[in-house]
Amino acid sequence: MKPDVQEFGRSLMDNILALYEDLINYRYCHGSYESFHITDPKPRHIHKASVRDRLLHHAIYRLLYPFFDRTFIADSFSCRVSKGTHKAGLRFRYLTSKVSKNNTRTCWVLKCDIRKFFASINHQTLLAILSEYIPDKNILKFLANIIGSFETRAGEPVGLPLGNLTSQLFANVYMNKFDHWVKHKLKAKWYIRYADDFAFLSPDRTWLESIIPQVQNFLQTQLKLSLHPDKLFIKTSASGVDFLGWVHFSNHRVLRTVTKKRMFAKIKEHPTEETVQSYLGLISHGNTFKLSQEVLSQYWLWQE
Repeated sequence: MKPDVQEFGRSLMDNILALYEDLINYRYCHGSYESFHITDPKPRHIHKASVRDRLLHHAIYRLLYPFFDRTFIADSFSCRVSKGTHKAGLRFRYLTSKVSKNNTRTCWVLKCDIRKFFASINHQTLLAILSEYIPDKNILKFLANIIGSFETRAGEPVGLPLGNLTSQLFANVYMNKFDHWVKHKLKAKWYIRYADDFAFLSPDRTWLESIIPQVQNFLQTQLKLSLHPDKLFIKTSASGVDFLGWVHFSNHRVLRTVTKKRMFAKIKEHPTEETVQSYLGLISHGNTFKLSQEVLSQYWLWQE
């Protein structure tokens, strides 16, 4: 158990009652964050709230998630019950099979990614979206307190901290506006999103090319976001599409090269049976028989 959790737990009831009193008397004010960096796999700047605030984040999530989850489209994934990366990957494979009519015609994929997604979420835009669903002004003021507790750059009301559970929910609410525009205005039949990573599928490459300016315009004008120019491409499913750590082909998928390298580095760093079994479980979802044998051989080598 972490030291901050232990300290909070020593006077658990007193701390919970004090938080309760602040909430019912409208005195609650979100505290500051502890800042640190991790590499998972790319460098990330994490901001962790106090135990007191994190406790409240969980309470908010438990209350708001069931309501907002009903508003999300079926093909929106990430931080949703039974909608993790594995389910998103399976759904992507199903969509490619559907569009290609079981590999009897070409399936084109437009893959997009948002530049600095969490760091770019605009507070006022987020609160405006929340107000469309929540009429109670006190609740909105309370949520504004939490959202406004963090800024990517001082003086600029943008950004959500990666360490907050509420950030995951707010990010989905934010992008839900885009999802519904994609389905109801753009009329995209085959579309899937995981956080800020999304793809359009179609047998018509020209149509995919034509929607790029529309997507860019909506994100910029409505959500104040921009596409990452280096992570936007159109490819056929047969040539392999990189999505959520896997390279998906028409009838199989293989682990992304950088993911594979990271996996071997982790096994070498922690050559335990638990580490190996967890990675074997991960790669079992793809066509990875040879890779599984390589993992086992390297494990026994590093065990010696």
